[in-house]
Amino acid sequence: MRYEFNKIEEKWQKYWSDHQTFKAENNSDKPKYYVLDMFPYPSGAGLHVGHPLGYIASDIYARYKRHKGFNVLHPQGYDSFGLPAEQYAIQTGQHPRITTEENIKTYRRQLDQIGFSFDWSREVRTSDPKYYKWTQWIFIQLFESWYNYNSDKAEDIVSLVKILEAEGNATINAACDDHVEIFTAEEWKDYSSEKQQEILLKYRLTYLAETEVNWCPALGTVLANDEIINGVSERGGHPVIRKKMTQWSMRISAYAERLLQGLETIDWTDSLKESQRNWIGKSVGASVTFKVKDHDANIDVFTTRPDTIFGVSFMTLAPEHQLVSQITTSEQKAEVDAYVEATAKRSERDRMADVKTISGVFTGAYAEHPFTKEPVPIWIGDYVLASYGTGAVMAVPCGDQRDYDFAKHFNIPIPNIFDGVDISEEAFASKDNVKIGNSDFLDGLNYKKATKRAIYELEQIGQGQGKTNYRLRDAVFSRQRYWGEPFPVYYKNGLPQMIDEKHLPLTLPEVEKYLPTETGEPPLGNAKVWAWDTTTNAVVDNDRIDNEMVFPLELNTMPGWAGSSQYFNRYMDPHNDEKIFSKDSINYWQQVDLYIGGSEHATGHLLYSRFWQKFMFDKGYVLHDEFAKKLINQGMILGTSAFVYRNKNTNKFYSKGLIDGKDVQLIHADVSFINSSDELDIDAFKNWRPDFKDAEFILEDGVYKVGRDVEKMSKSKYNVVNPDEICEQYGADSLRLYEMFLGPLEQYKPWNTAGITGVHSFLKKLWKLYVGQDGLNVNDAEASKDNLKTLHKTIKKVEEDIENFSFNTSVSTFMIAVNELTAQKCTSKDILEPLLILISPYAPHIAEELWDRLGNSGSISTAPFPKFDESHLVESSKNYPISFNGKMRFTLELPLDMSKEEIEKTVMAYKKTQEQLQGRTPKKVIVVPGKIVNIVG
Repeated sequence: MRYEFNKIEEKWQKYWSDHQTFKAENNSDKPKYYVLDMFPYPSGAGLHVGHPLGYIASDIYARYKRHKGFNVLHPQGYDSFGLPAEQYAIQTGQHPRITTEENIKTYRRQLDQIGFSFDWSREVRTSDPKYYKWTQWIFIQLFESWYNYNSDKAEDIVSLVKILEAEGNATINAACDDHVEIFTAEEWKDYSSEKQQEILLKYRLTYLAETEVNWCPALGTVLANDEIINGVSERGGHPVIRKKMTQWSMRISAYAERLLQGLETIDWTDSLKESQRNWIGKSVGASVTFKVKDHDANIDVFTTRPDTIFGVSFMTLAPEHQLVSQITTSEQKAEVDAYVEATAKRSERDRMADVKTISGVFTGAYAEHPFTKEPVPIWIGDYVLASYGTGAVMAVPCGDQRDYDFAKHFNIPIPNIFDGVDISEEAFASKDNVKIGNSDFLDGLNYKKATKRAIYELEQIGQGQGKTNYRLRDAVFSRQRYWGEPFPVYYKNGLPQMIDEKHLPLTLPEVEKYLPTETGEPPLGNAKVWAWDTTTNAVVDNDRIDNEMVFPLELNTMPGWAGSSQYFNRYMDPHNDEKIFSKDSINYWQQVDLYIGGSEHATGHLLYSRFWQKFMFDKGYVLHDEFAKKLINQGMILGTSAFVYRNKNTNKFYSKGLIDGKDVQLIHADVSFINSSDELDIDAFKNWRPDFKDAEFILEDGVYKVGRDVEKMSKSKYNVVNPDEICEQYGADSLRLYEMFLGPLEQYKPWNTAGITGVHSFLKKLWKLYVGQDGLNVNDAEASKDNLKTLHKTIKKVEEDIENFSFNTSVSTFMIAVNELTAQKCTSKDILEPLLILISPYAPHIAEELWDRLGNSGSISTAPFPKFDESHLVESSKNYPISFNGKMRFTLELPLDMSKEEIEKTVMAYKKTQEQLQGRTPKKVIVVPGKIVNIVG
């Protein structure tokens, strides 16, 4: 009759699997609820105890919603394209598919043993051709679309062609490349087919363009900004440089305003919304054109302060700006080239974050001021980014501190255009309570009036106009990797052609090597069978390429975010081979009701997914232009790392208490070598690291003490705790309860394995409440008033906690309830059965087992959630403290509806009162109904 958690958990996990307990139906009379976790990348290390935090929270909510009568969709899958498997393939030659499948087996085993109520019948894997067929299909839809600002949505490219045929492009208001040439309808008709295709590429929502990218030579691929940390690759810490490459890009910038406005319609965390607002970066101002003196070239800038245009004393271009090489004088060329080369080694994030360094080089060229016609020196500086705005700024040092510091550093004039303002020490950036001076027609105007007048005058001379600008850049969509979705693209005369969607998926070819080719092409360049035969619509040998019927296929693959940008919709109908999903399935499930995942995806996956969802909405495939109603970012479970202290440049290690005055280097030690007293197993440490095999350890009191610190739980920090060990020793229900008990879901909290014993003891106490030495302790006894009070206050608190995602306080509530019911010696089935339903979302295995032992058939998972009855919390009596001269001597329970006179009469007649008075007559009796009775004298 003991609580044998391992057997119980194995039993019910098998039951759920055999009976497909959590399989959701696409048609049901029940209301629907869609709970989704961000699906994991299956790494070789498997899960650690920090990974399930969000999964446990979402599982509690999914189970709760089933109890509340909902048809719950709670699927899971794998974001299975990823760089680690490819890196392993490069090192070992093992195909990434094999590595990924092995890793998925580990993940599935670990997820199953924690007892998640996932609908595994809907599992998707982004690396499965049956899945990425639809990623390729969406790419083709994007290619065949353009963004019409007049209708403010994506439309078929056919509608654009009709306009071009009828009117040319002079009046088209579309998202497109910069500086598209203007042509008439007649000119369009006269263009060759190739010329027309080139023009359409400038309008398509996915297009080829030469762009500045983050190139990582060590990984042989382009990286997104969110894949770079402190100037090096997030994966492996390799150097990253800026480089121009022809890449596929997605015209996400067309959706900038809608992405901003959509944030007002969804229940996502404020911090995440703010991250996206900052990333999109809306600014209102003006575009200004400066002519370059002695060159047939212009420099376009965007400024939010056109009112300060007469304060311009220099211009700064991004070092990678295309004009730099054209306008740099021979005298300045060497210095400029050296600066450009140095800047290419720094990531954009590194440059943006570095606000202290002042650097730049004069190009030797000058621009012409639009109004004064005075020469304006043109500099380059790495604080200006080619990917932001136009890659050029008009510098107004009197009104911008960064320009001010730059001008001071390089002795550039700082004209003052603000009346009565001292700029001798710093720039004046305020727009308020100041008038413009030394600015010709703007003199005496305030910010608003001067801005409006400046834009008007710029428009009059054809050198500017009012404009809204966005920081959001189009997303580079190419990666020079093998392990990713192949593009459904072949090239005819150098122009991209889409493979007909009926021939999808285009699957990855076999290659001998996973590295780039000797000529620098991506790994797919190693494939011998990677050409498209347009007569058979099949992949054929490369040596058959004739550029008439057989053409080369695209060598890049799609980025990591491609497969995750619509997976939430594919879960609705994952086995449909004819469509990405049926109308019936999207009409039923509509959108995700609750999405849980990490905030680190704010400007990556979560932004790209919103973009694709809005595109799918424009095309009529989905019903909502936002894919998730509510989103919660779970916090992080931190690990407690261990450190040893090595004397620098030696192999001598000092115990923690002996390091004062020593020049030591901190080195992570595997936490498995440390006991509960922070003492290192020296032999295990030496065997773990061969380079420390002969190390000398200086001990204190005969032992080596390590240092401790709380950090992110990570394999590289050797502070990982494996959930397998926790489940084996304490059970999955203990793990689930403990992770919730650690603190609020959104917060960061440290893991301490010793702490799990508390919740494990609670589960054993729960078991004993139901099961005794002689069998079941539960019977049909009538519930007492106290029993009902405990149950219903628990119902109320747990329901409120789950609805507010305050799972940590529910665990405390369960502990209080079990303690009270144990003290009450409760055996009533009317109390103990509904209590199991309350606990079931948190600790499903023990709940299922006890539910079964109570004689119920089937799973507890769909049992109705208990209804709260407030009447059981209404007190009908009061246990009055009876005091004599202010000192409480005993208590007496009396009805709450007793009058003051009745209370006094009853208390005075009570036996214990008479014993206290010993025949004396009190001076007075103070009665406060519902509170106290005090007898004086």
